[in-house]
Amino acid sequence: MKKILLNTKLSKIYVLGSILISFLLLASYFSYAMFTVSKEKSNAISIVTGNLTYDLKVDGEEGNTLTVPSGTSIEFIVTLSNPNERIARFNFYYLDEIPANVNVGYITDCETNPLPGATGVNLESSESIGSSNKYKIMVENNSSNEVVIELGVRVGLDYNDLSLPSNGHLFTEYTNEPNAPELDTNMIAVKYENNNWVKADISNANNDWYNYNEQKWANAVTVSSSTRESYKNASIGTIVNINDIETMWVWIPRYSYSIASEDGTNYYGRKGCYLESEPTLALPGEIDIRFVSNDIKDRGNAKYITTGAREYYTPDAFAFGDEELSGIWVGKFETSSSNPDASYGGGNTTELDAMIKPNVTSWRNINVSNAFNVSLKMNDEGNRYGLSSTVDTHMMKNSEWAVVAYLSQSRYGKLGNENFTGVNKEIYQNKSNQFITGCSYGNPSNENTDYGCQYTYDIDINGTGASTTGTIYGVYDMSGGAFEIVMGIYNNNLGNSGFITMPEVRYYDKYTDTNISLACNNRECLSHGLGEIAGWYNDAKNMITVTSPWVASSGYYYDTTDAGVFYFGRSNADASIYGSFRLSLNLGTIN
Repeated sequence: MKKILLNTKLSKIYVLGSILISFLLLASYFSYAMFTVSKEKSNAISIVTGNLTYDLKVDGEEGNTLTVPSGTSIEFIVTLSNPNERIARFNFYYLDEIPANVNVGYITDCETNPLPGATGVNLESSESIGSSNKYKIMVENNSSNEVVIELGVRVGLDYNDLSLPSNGHLFTEYTNEPNAPELDTNMIAVKYENNNWVKADISNANNDWYNYNEQKWANAVTVSSSTRESYKNASIGTIVNINDIETMWVWIPRYSYSIASEDGTNYYGRKGCYLESEPTLALPGEIDIRFVSNDIKDRGNAKYITTGAREYYTPDAFAFGDEELSGIWVGKFETSSSNPDASYGGGNTTELDAMIKPNVTSWRNINVSNAFNVSLKMNDEGNRYGLSSTVDTHMMKNSEWAVVAYLSQSRYGKLGNENFTGVNKEIYQNKSNQFITGCSYGNPSNENTDYGCQYTYDIDINGTGASTTGTIYGVYDMSGGAFEIVMGIYNNNLGNSGFITMPEVRYYDKYTDTNISLACNNRECLSHGLGEIAGWYNDAKNMITVTSPWVASSGYYYDTTDAGVFYFGRSNADASIYGSFRLSLNLGTIN
């Protein structure tokens, strides 16, 4: 990597009497000598000789110039790294005078701010040892000629042992890349193009497959055994016929989250860029999300006041037994069966196979133990999906439902989608009284009783508004349709689930109290979609009980304002004509 060497500037010099003059004279002999006050002793001076360096890249390429044609506005991702063995302080600016009608800025949460020029007040920040952070720089060229903006960086020793704050940097556009989706051998990455699902480039070159900043979550499918090899060998861009698809999945990358309070009392999320008014219970704000790697497991209290520091928590759903997951795949729609024309879309049996598709009847009237066993057999030897034995398929846990819901209420989900404003930030309800998967009413849950499938999942805005992203790339049927039983239970009270004994603990969430504030071993359950988001969007908040010990999510098609992604209710887990279930998939687990 190319290193750019700069003469360093003394940030602070503490002169402690004439006894130090000799040190200063000695230092002047070395043109790059540094002085810094040590943290341990305020009257000690460290002398560091040598050069400080930095690494600079523009859109992934080494360099420091931004070229913008006349009449265009371009955003650049500029990466600034500190390869030194010392904490360094940087001043970031553009070098030369720019022509009239040209604006240079850096983008923060909600606005573009002018990037200082060489003669102005410089944008100053500190970088910890080995850190690498990204900045979004915008150049708007309203002049009649192409312009080239040259970036400059001044670097000097930091006189404090500083580290990056928990949100990574002064800017929100820091290195915050989601973990790449993990595909099993016969899963096919897809994107939506010209009204069809097509085979995607898994290298994600030019954000071809996914781009969470644009509410484009990664999607993948499995196809019928008779077409599998053909699709696997097909070129990028080949249409994947919906009739050949058997299951559709959406990748939820590992993240940590924090929920803000704007008023210091009520934790309704952050107003951020996405609300026109202060967050309320009926119209909550942004859940702060930062994508993290497998080796990060934050255990903050998951709440902060917007005027203070954030504390992050990594959701429990990203741990499967003893394994820390880089992400999970979730069913894109409510589960349907290999015979969706059967009574209740499948009925109370394990003889049928699970399918995940739009525009079919969801699988209902099945008790929890049968739904659970249907999900487990999906990776049996010789299974119809081509899934390997290293895959773990299972019925969705309550904590897994919650990580989808929280991500939807972030800048990466429907909340951050600029095509929706105000009350339409809420995920639209599925009011299909025929329980057709992927349907949308074209509005959030409300008092209207004109049931049916008003819009299919692929209709832009009115249909895609029922997904967790507001785009076709999100997860559907999370508000209304059939209610969904999830694997969350009070003290292993089996109810009418059909279980004789509970399965391995990694397959379910156990709650130890019916008091929402004490449900996780006498503490509030962080990341489970219970107390911390209770009542958001006016969704129902009915905690499990001794007689109804299983958690239910999403609500019914006929629910009014109660239905929603933050709905939680209770059930005795019997086979209900109104109840369905959803699937999750992890890779790399040992069965």
